[in-house]
Order: sequence, then structure tokens, then C-alpha cells
Amino acid sequence: MDELTSIADMRTWSRERLKAGTRVAFVPTMGALHQGHLSLVEKARTLADEVVVSIYVNPTQFDNPEDLAKYPKTLEADLELCRAAGAAAVWTPDSAEMYPDGYCTFVEVVGPLTDKLCAVARPGHFRGVCTVVTKLLAVVRPDVAVFGQKDLQQALVISRMNGDLNLGTEIVVAPTVRDPDGLAMSSRNKRLTPAMRAKALGLPRGLELARRAYRAGQITSLKLIEIVAEELLVEEGVDMDYCDVVSLKGFAEAEHADDACVLAAAVFVDGVRLIDHVPLAGAAIPVKAD
Repeated sequence: MDELTSIADMRTWSRERLKAGTRVAFVPTMGALHQGHLSLVEKARTLADEVVVSIYVNPTQFDNPEDLAKYPKTLEADLELCRAAGAAAVWTPDSAEMYPDGYCTFVEVVGPLTDKLCAVARPGHFRGVCTVVTKLLAVVRPDVAVFGQKDLQQALVISRMNGDLNLGTEIVVAPTVRDPDGLAMSSRNKRLTPAMRAKALGLPRGLELARRAYRAGQITSLKLIEIVAEELLVEEGVDMDYCDVVSLKGFAEAEHADDACVLAAAVFVDGVRLIDHVPLAGAAIPVKAD
């Protein structure tokens, strides 16, 4: 496995593959890798000849400096996981090169994809995401890039940006991976103590209870949101950032849910922010929700 650090080295690696006719897949990450990330690498390996993983904690997508400072960093372990997963290369760019002094160019998606949920809760977040992903794609020049469905709004925003800017990369979204207790895998989970994790399980449990209620005939969005809130807000130290029913047809908030809707939520568990969602007409979340 090649370990690359500079933009020049990454470009050279990619150009060599392009000349050789090698199909390249790309999995951008912020490190602190877990099985969810590895599932993206596994998916990428089925789509291309070689897989590149980037590990970069992008500062421009953090609205809270404290959150950035606390983001887990486990580079040596990450490299071993990438090697075991069959990645051909790992690129670990440096902020001094990604955002040199005087940097002043950003990429932003406007409209319904970025006027709700995480876009409102974290001002500037998707501008930072779109900027860094554009830069990463411009350097790696992959045939296909794989993102996780857990960050559904992010995947939709990136797909829109990729198409609007004619970047030429195929965007593939892979399913959310959950731990056996139902919690969606996230690098932020590393910050949860056992007691915090027990509180956090209210998120997938509440989403599953709401999904069941929808399947039983409850279509009023406010009622579905209340089901989630009732599971979460009984715990001390748990605060809801947002919870909303959104239709994937136009990504609009829906007063009444239908099969095109997802129920998305973000919560703080003793200061650690977690996000999750459930398609209301989709498969069950494997949690104890009786």
C-alpha cells in the first residue's frame, strides 16, 4: 500500500493509473476508521481496479473549534486497517497545503438541499464539505467515489455538486453500517463512554419506533417527531439538535409523511453530536424497541 502525503505525490500516483487505464475508486474519510468506513472500501473494491482512501480532518467544515480539536485521530491504526482492507493507497494531506495562507475560494450548494437539518444546525458546514471534496476529487481524479448513507444530506449535496460542476466522478452511496445494538457507526462514537452510549441508543430506538408507527398508519410528521423526542429527552445530558421528516422528492419538509420520506435527527449526548435517519418505508433498525 502506498502512503502519500503531498498533493504532488497524489497527482503523480493518479496520473500513472490514468495512463495505464486503471480504474480508480476513492473513499474520502476524516480518519478514526471503523467498520463503516471499511465497508466503503469493500464496496469501492468491487467498482474499480484500485482504491484510494484519504484521511484528512477538514477544518473548514467545523463550525465549532472545540469540536474540531476533539475529533479523534488514530492515524497509525487507520493505516493498518486500510492495508488490511486492500486499499492500494492512502493519502493524508496537510492543511498547510490544502489551505495555504491567502486561501479564499469556496464551493457552495444553495437551495433545498442546504436550507435545513445539518445545514442550519452547523452554519458553513456544507460549504466546507463541498470545498474539500472538490479539492480532493480534483487531485485524485477517481472514476468513482464512495460515500456512506448515514450522512444522507451530505451524500445528496455532494452528488448535486458533482453533477452541477461536471466533475466527472461517479458518486456511489453505500448503506449505513450499525453496531449490534443499533447505533450507527461513527468516528464520534469513540468519544462515548459506556454510560453515554446507553443514552445515545435512544436515537436509533426512537427512529425505529417512529418507523413502526408510520407503518402502522401514523403519517403526521409532528407525531413521529414526538416519538423520537420521548425516547431521547428523558435522559439527562441529551439534547435534540433537530428532528424532521423530509421527503426525498425535492428534499422538502413534510407535514404528512409518505413512503418517499426519511425521518432525520441529530442529538448531543453529553456534548457529543450524533446524527442518524431512517427511511420511513424502509427496513427496520435492529434495536430493542419494545
